[in-house]
Amino acid sequence: MNDYCVYLYLLTPLHVGASSQIGNMVGIAREVHTEFPYIPASSIRGKVRSLLDSDTANLLFGQKLTNIEQPTEGHVWFSDASLLFFPVASYSHHFLWITCPLWLKRWQRWINHPDLTQLIMSCETELKKSDIKALTSVTAEQIFLRGAILSQPEVRSIDKDAPAWQLFNKLPNGHGVMELKQRLVILSDQDCLAFVDMGLQQQVRIAMEDDRKVAKEGAFRSEQAIPSETVMFFPWGYKKFVPSPDKTPEEIQDLAATFNEGLDVLQEKLSDKLQLGGSEGLKQGWIETQLIDLSEMDRGEGGN
Repeated sequence: MNDYCVYLYLLTPLHVGASSQIGNMVGIAREVHTEFPYIPASSIRGKVRSLLDSDTANLLFGQKLTNIEQPTEGHVWFSDASLLFFPVASYSHHFLWITCPLWLKRWQRWINHPDLTQLIMSCETELKKSDIKALTSVTAEQIFLRGAILSQPEVRSIDKDAPAWQLFNKLPNGHGVMELKQRLVILSDQDCLAFVDMGLQQQVRIAMEDDRKVAKEGAFRSEQAIPSETVMFFPWGYKKFVPSPDKTPEEIQDLAATFNEGLDVLQEKLSDKLQLGGSEGLKQGWIETQLIDLSEMDRGEGGN
């Protein structure tokens, strides 16, 4: 099994619809147990599959059930995309990125790096103290996060020489926008959820009458979207190609070539810009991606 991690930097707002709707509000996909927004693996898988030709897609992802074909098992797998850093408006710093121990732990499950373990342990220790609300790389007497104010006694500084910063350098940064060393705030899981709910973008959709400038009946709705500048990640991988025993040597050779070429195309597509979710016609859902081979990651001393 070969495992990878893909980092996503949202260049535009992203709407991945939920199955439920309240009134005229169309929500986004949320994890049932945490209520954090996420991108379902099925959305990622479907998008990536659409970028390949049918023969390659059927070989890598599995043959779909048709009138003449039985479904087959695929060789690649995708997981859900989780939040890693979320932008929050700030009266003192324009906007800042927030994260929390839960998001960092999910990231650590896959990269398994001792420097990140050390950062997570430090965060959890400090945030358990009743008088500490955040750890931050921001230098200021007061930090404004939408409706909240963090004063200097309520925060602890993140060491800007900590080894974990090297891991952040591997993330796409929106062509120089991110600057985490000047804009990172680590909050508790509960506080992070509150700021995410306040920071989701609300997009109004109105269909107009053909002959007059009024909204059609029932054609007004509001959609939620994950805002641009958000950073997410998802793991994916593939298993070794094992041909069917009923294939001839020539067929096996052709299939193996198609398999390898398909993986090359897949990795190329996951190292470029992608467009996901709804509102593609409005040029939304554009994402800058960065592909990391987990088997080649330098975990330093003590890493696996």
